[in-house]
Amino acid sequence: MAAVHERGLLVEERRRRICELLRDEGRVTVESLAARFCTSQVTIRADLAMLESAGALTRTHGGALALPEADQSLNVKQLQHHAEKARIAEAAAALIQDGETIILDSGTTTAEIARRIRSLELKSINVITNALNIAALLIDVPCVRLIVPGGILRRESNSLSGPMAEAALGTLQANRLYLGADGVDPQVGVMTPHLAEAELNAKMIAISREVVVVADSSKFTRRNISLIARTEQVNLLITDRAAPAEAVEQLRARGVEVRLV
Repeated sequence: MAAVHERGLLVEERRRRICELLRDEGRVTVESLAARFCTSQVTIRADLAMLESAGALTRTHGGALALPEADQSLNVKQLQHHAEKARIAEAAAALIQDGETIILDSGTTTAEIARRIRSLELKSINVITNALNIAALLIDVPCVRLIVPGGILRRESNSLSGPMAEAALGTLQANRLYLGADGVDPQVGVMTPHLAEAELNAKMIAISREVVVVADSSKFTRRNISLIARTEQVNLLITDRAAPAEAVEQLRARGVEVRLV
């Protein structure tokens, strides 16, 4: 680990940075983290204990190891790339107009969009979501008419999917779908490791006039087993400025509008 000092971070910020270091380096030590954050080893051990209980890492003697991405909980993923997700969500929420019907797919970036909706000055919108955490964020917002299809709960993502959810969507129409992603490939499209959620996403795309993918730049380095949307099905991709320039140009060449925030 590089000899970098990050003094005076708040607890949440420090733990977020620990998660980012684990993602980048695969392992961390208590000693190096204490030196990096200019804090005690006791404090770092407490951080690692909390992150382990949240499912973010596996503790080892004197440090911790990263978990595979697929094993991480939604609470852990919310700690990763938070600043980028917040900017993406702000740009995405700015597209929402009074009277529209939107779909918010499950995911941490779409949850950030829900948080932005809470502060928008709107009279009335319809929000369709298969994510219970997103529904909870919007349940008390007066301007939101909330529609939650049924389905089978996947606890890791707080999302509902399966035949019941797909059948419920079949009777609806939406102006815009906000689609999260686990992987983005300019040649292939948007991907996820979860087959049932990919099948539900296909229904969401079919009933939406516009498909907006919201994905931070880390998603460009990943490929997954299930295709959510072909590149040609995506109207707009909102991502951060660290997105690979070559991938951005390839997407634009294939007709996708890309906004860097």
